[in-house]
Formats: sequence, C-alpha cells, structure tokens
Amino acid sequence: MLALQASFFLSTTLTACLDYIESLDGEQRRIMLVLHQFLSTYPQVTCRIRYRVPFFYRKTWLCYLNPQKNGSVELCFVRANELSNENGLLDFKNRTQVAGVTYFATGEIREDALAEVVQEALLLDETVPYSVKRPRG
Repeated sequence: MLALQASFFLSTTLTACLDYIESLDGEQRRIMLVLHQFLSTYPQVTCRIRYRVPFFYRKTWLCYLNPQKNGSVELCFVRANELSNENGLLDFKNRTQVAGVTYFATGEIREDALAEVVQEALLLDETVPYSVKRPRG
C-alpha cells in the first residue's frame, strides 16, 4: 500500500511538472522539456512545482527551471555558492547563493558541461547537509 501511495505521489508531481511545461509556448517549452528530461535521467531526482516553477530534488532542492519574460529559461542551482563552477557555466547575476545558466534555444544546451554541474550538485546534496543561514537580528 505504501509503495502504491509513493508511486501515485511521484506520478502526480511528475504530471504537474509536465503540465506546467506544456502550458508554455514555443522555444521556451522545448528548452524546459529538454532540461526536464535531462534532469530526470538522474536516479532519485524528482520534480515538484514550488513557487510556481519546477524544482528538482533528491534529498533537498538541487535546481529549478525559471522561465523568463524574454522567452529564455534559466536553470538555477540553489546551492551554487557551494559549487566550484570550474567550467564557468554558472552566472550569479548579483545573487549570493543561487546561480544559473540561461538558455535561449535548445541548441545552446551543452549536456556534457551541464552534467558536470549536476553531478557536483548531487554530490553536495548527498554529502553536505543543507542549512539555512539567516542573519541574526
């Protein structure tokens, strides 16, 4: 029974993510779908709608897909400040924790470079507990 409930939960959250992506238009939809399919190939990574966008989880938030008003999609990594960013793919855009890569077309997606960042984010998620650092006041 528990396995059936878990299966139902995963299928409804996956459906919600795909429904969200299908609600978009044109190239933005195609970019989101390619990134969703790419991220979904990683074991135990699931997608849920949070803050009205698709978030990808394993133990904690890994990344999210953020459609932009200009038709692009930014793939944002929640703990980017803890990643090495050796390939220079991530742009912080004046943010201190979150960084991402912006795509205007599916042809811009370099899965090999992106895989390096995802692998590092997964390793971080597995080995370093996430803690919220809030200023004391």
